[in-house]
Amino acid sequence: MSEKDYNPNMHTLEHLLNGTISKMFNCGRAFSTHVERKKSKIDYRFDRNFTADEVAQIEKVVNDIISKDVQVTEDMLPIAQAREQFDLSRLPDGVDSALRIIRLGEFDSCPCIGGHVSKLSEIGGLLRIVSTDHNTESGVLRIRFKILK
Repeated sequence: MSEKDYNPNMHTLEHLLNGTISKMFNCGRAFSTHVERKKSKIDYRFDRNFTADEVAQIEKVVNDIISKDVQVTEDMLPIAQAREQFDLSRLPDGVDSALRIIRLGEFDSCPCIGGHVSKLSEIGGLLRIVSTDHNTESGVLRIRFKILK
């Protein structure tokens, strides 16, 4: 793995942002993510762009959770139980045992193979959404974000 792959700070922030957007807009998790040390992006199937007020609200929710310094934990869940709790559509074929579940306190949980911080203060800053844009032809909302130190 290269140094930029699965940067624990940014990767954990992606989980937090993804969980927040999924809950606020009832849109499910992103179908595509690209996590890098300096700036990352996530893509959603969505019918429009976010407003400036929505972007500010998302940042506020995420940054409030970061300030609570929630513990990040992991556990293993049998695949049958995971199917009942999570969308496993992005899971590779052939996985038939237990899945690693990452939990950000009580706020968010999802299956994941990447590296994460052990508590949210280790992210090392706050969420800053750099830009959002919506492609009406594809129905894709792209969000670019970074850690504001």
